[in-house]
Amino acid sequence: MVDVAASFSGSIPEYYDGIMGPAQFEPFGAELAARLPVKPAGDVLEIACGTGRVTRHVRERLHGDVRLVASDISKAMLDHARQKLRGRNIDWQEADACQLPFADGAFGAAICAFGIMFVPDKPLALREARRVLRAGGGLYFNVWDGLENNPHGCAAAEVVEARFPDDPAMRFGSLPYLFNDQAQIRAMLEAARFQVLKMEPIRIACTCPSARDFATGQMRGTPRGLLLKEKGASVDDIIDRVAARLAAIGGASPFNYTAQALVVEARAI
Repeated sequence: MVDVAASFSGSIPEYYDGIMGPAQFEPFGAELAARLPVKPAGDVLEIACGTGRVTRHVRERLHGDVRLVASDISKAMLDHARQKLRGRNIDWQEADACQLPFADGAFGAAICAFGIMFVPDKPLALREARRVLRAGGGLYFNVWDGLENNPHGCAAAEVVEARFPDDPAMRFGSLPYLFNDQAQIRAMLEAARFQVLKMEPIRIACTCPSARDFATGQMRGTPRGLLLKEKGASVDDIIDRVAARLAAIGGASPFNYTAQALVVEARAI
């Protein structure tokens, strides 16, 4: 499996933020940030902040007196976010979700947008989130709700995996859509000493200037592009194939589609 921390580097943050940001993460980030209380009982931690798309919404949601710490395991993504949002009253911290460098009970709330599904040890990450939250603190996160509910993700995954049918590493495209079993997530949260308050699917209409732009973001804005190069495949050829599949779903230009996430709100107990 690709090393996420090492692979979200080079030009990936620019493609990720410039294409996938407005076409995908912006609307879901705004929806998730709006669930935070304006004045939680303590500082707020964002886990896996990426290029800062959700960070901006979180900062705008919170009262000005509330401290926001945005963290990510990837220095390249964190540097991109820091540069983009400089002067916004945000503390930045390179951090592994499975080994958070914060004291017990340091935060009153934590938020994570489309990050937990990439963490190798999800139960440990949830236990770490609970450790750094004070009792009563809120945890807010979202994950993609399966390939069957997200045809844009299915298109990319099927094209890449058909090109390399016997290569487990090329299943990276499916990975973000596999952590959505509600019973499993609830059990993990309860084992980590969280009370689940809400767990609900959310569907949002999204758009991108073109299907090819979106396919470019899916390949060059994620480690998939690096994996394809390592395997000797033509990234542009894969982009063309994915773009054709996407166009059949939501049109060539613009590309319009509906995505579905599972959103969770929990309380530390």
